[in-house]
Amino acid sequence: MRHVATLGSALALLAVTALTPASAVDLAKGRTTLPDLVLGEDNGNDYAVSQKDYELEAGKAYQLDIVSNGGKEYKFFSPEFFRNIWINQIVIDHLEIHGPGSPHHLEWDDKGAIRIEFVVIRPGEFKWWIDGLESKGMAGKIVAK
Repeated sequence: MRHVATLGSALALLAVTALTPASAVDLAKGRTTLPDLVLGEDNGNDYAVSQKDYELEAGKAYQLDIVSNGGKEYKFFSPEFFRNIWINQIVIDHLEIHGPGSPHHLEWDDKGAIRIEFVVIRPGEFKWWIDGLESKGMAGKIVAK
């Protein structure tokens, strides 16, 4: 019986040691920069999209710049994606937005970029679209494995 208690104590000590802060990892560091998602082209095609699909890994940090080059108002929606990531910050013109929760959508009224720095917390397939312009091809998906 004494060996069982000793083995149990050793396993408990290993479990506690494995969960100590010294072994914790800051998931927000070491971000991977994704290719920009560019909406519209400088040559006048306001419905062009540079990349429709992204493949990510759950538990990893990423940085994504969504850039408006077009002359349209763009409203980027991806509610399931926003619910399944932890957002470190949103950056617009070197100004940072921090806070709990996710945005409802991102919107551009003019040319410019919005950067999202995030960690994927759940795998899944998440659709994104530019509201009202999906039929023009302004939609895609983000797959997190």
